[in-house]
Amino acid sequence: MTTHIDVLTQMFEENRNAMNAESMKKYMKDHFPFLGIKSPLRKELERQFFNKTGLLKEPFNKDFVTGLWEKEEREYQYTALVYLEKSVKKLEKNDLDFMEQLITTKSWWDTVDAIAPKPVGEIARRFPEVIHETIDGWASHDNMWLRRAALLFQLKYKKQTNEELLYQYIVKNADSKEFFIQKAIGWALREYSKTNPESVGKFIAGQKLAPLSVREGSKYV
Repeated sequence: MTTHIDVLTQMFEENRNAMNAESMKKYMKDHFPFLGIKSPLRKELERQFFNKTGLLKEPFNKDFVTGLWEKEEREYQYTALVYLEKSVKKLEKNDLDFMEQLITTKSWWDTVDAIAPKPVGEIARRFPEVIHETIDGWASHDNMWLRRAALLFQLKYKKQTNEELLYQYIVKNADSKEFFIQKAIGWALREYSKTNPESVGKFIAGQKLAPLSVREGSKYV
C-alpha cells in the first residue's frame, strides 16, 4: 500500500538537485544532508502533496511526522514542520511529549525555532498547566535546545505573554555561554518589547545579560 510518505518521497526525489544540495548543506554547517530542493519549489511541492493526499483533512498523524523525522534529508523535516503548523489546532495536551521528542532529535535552530513558538506555544496556550508540569523543567534542562524552546514558546503571545515567567526563564539562563541561548534571550526580549518596551527596557537595565542578548533585546527599546 502506498503511504503518504511514499507519495512525498517520490515527489521530492524527482526534484533532487545535487548542486543545490551541497550549498544547502554547507549553509547548515554540514549538520544534515539535503535533497537540494530550495524553499519556493519545496513549498509548491508541499501544496501539491497536501491537495493530492487530503492529509490535512484527516486526524493528526503522528506517524507521518515521525516517518519524516527519520528520513535523512533535511527537507523532509521541513515538510513535517509545515504539517505541524497546519495541524496545530488538532494538537492535544499529551502531544507536548512528542514535541519534546522532536526538539531533542536532529536538533538545530531551524527545527527548534519552528516547534517552540508554534506547536509548543499553542499547546501551552490551550493547556496552561503544561507550563508548570513540563516547560518549567525545560528552562533549566541539560539539553540546550529544550532551554531554547522554553525561552521562545511565548514568542507569539504578545499581550498574553506571562512576563514574570519570561523573565524568570531568562534569569535562569542569563549566565549561559551558549550562543543559541544568548540569542534566544535577545530574541524573546525583542519580541516582547514590541508589546511592552518600558518593561523590557527596565529588565535589561537591571540584569547582567550577555552583550549579544542586550544588543538583540534592545532593538525596539
